[in-house]
Amino acid sequence: MKQSCAAIRSAAGYASESEPTGNTYKGHAMQLGFVSAILSELSLEEILAFASEEGFGCVELMCWPKGSADRRYGGITHIDVDVCDGDAIHHIREMCAMHGVAISALGYYPNPLDPDPEHRRTVVTHLQKVIRLAPRLGVKVVNTFIGRNWKQTVEENWPTCVEVWSEIIATAEAAGVQIGLENCPMLFSRDEWPGGKNLASTPAVWRRLFQQFPTRTLGLNFDPSHLIWQQIDPVRCIREFGDRIVHVHAKDTRIDSEKLYEVGVTGLGWYISKIPGLGDVDWRKFFAALTDVGYTGPVCVEVEDRAFEGSLADRKRALRQSRGYLGQFVS
Repeated sequence: MKQSCAAIRSAAGYASESEPTGNTYKGHAMQLGFVSAILSELSLEEILAFASEEGFGCVELMCWPKGSADRRYGGITHIDVDVCDGDAIHHIREMCAMHGVAISALGYYPNPLDPDPEHRRTVVTHLQKVIRLAPRLGVKVVNTFIGRNWKQTVEENWPTCVEVWSEIIATAEAAGVQIGLENCPMLFSRDEWPGGKNLASTPAVWRRLFQQFPTRTLGLNFDPSHLIWQQIDPVRCIREFGDRIVHVHAKDTRIDSEKLYEVGVTGLGWYISKIPGLGDVDWRKFFAALTDVGYTGPVCVEVEDRAFEGSLADRKRALRQSRGYLGQFVS
């Protein structure tokens, strides 16, 4: 006999219809999921079905505005916030309940501190739309970048950062949503050298941000892969900032020693994104630290490994392989 949606919702760890669903889980253990960007051609329902079939408990869903992407893995829309009305929200919640898959977070990763004021306003406005939608879906976390004017120093960026992010944080506080700042430096080319397009990539900046904005609304979407090539110890970061981690990305990085020998640390192309287990992250120590600080939230695989980009089947295989490897740490 087919179960009712209420029964399925209860079995999946969801709250009642009048309470938040999304990243509200039963129990006190980490949940393994994935970032939806890698399955860009699949619909939301197809993604939830795949997650359920493959044993993932949650997904982070991309919420870029409709239009062309300006970078790899950008511009992907699995929830269009501009047209997500009451009926669409109800349908999404019911799909999640039926498949037993939660939404770990909504994701939108632009540059809110872009040097072009018009572009900056456009992305901030969309980010605020994502934030306002999240609680209507029962989602408590929105992941993004703090951004950066890569032509300026941290000090030169700071006044704009305070101005822009005071507004964003106020929106999140009003919505009851936490912001997960990912720590990728966003440094991929000489055009972005040396600072990249994201301020919040190092412990020194995190400390300053949390001093500037002491509210618990602001947290980290913690990704160890970006720390490896910066020679920053992810485990030490977890022990210092564990109470600020609201979401985790599971991605690996491999250091290409031959390329590093050729170009040095000020060169590019010597750190390569890999799926978990195929790079230099010590995942045993990583998860030991997460459990030590009491983290019990989502751990979402983020696939940016070019070795698995040949086809949709390859990208699905990357998720399956990552799930198999991480299953020894996240049951």
